[in-house]
Amino acid sequence: MRNPRDLIKRPVITERTSEFIEQRKYVFEVELKANKTEIKQAIEQIFKVKVVGVNTLRMPAKPKRYGRHSGYTSEWKKAIVQLSEDSKPLDFFEASV
Repeated sequence: MRNPRDLIKRPVITERTSEFIEQRKYVFEVELKANKTEIKQAIEQIFKVKVVGVNTLRMPAKPKRYGRHSGYTSEWKKAIVQLSEDSKPLDFFEASV
């Protein structure tokens, strides 16, 4: 297996993903070639939690323009990870005031 920290790139924090936290779902940007079992093992190893399920989505490249120059953004993959009820919540998603 590859290094777990290479598979999980960063958490995705938006309004919609912050609503998922109540359901114990967390969203991460992952490596494009990672599969569900690799993602599950990586999350369990990094955060010491129990993962119930993983859903993945490939986010397509979008056309972008900057002045008269045009191009595309990079294609990326996101994973929605469901934690078990007895797992502790992930700390970096909590807002500290």
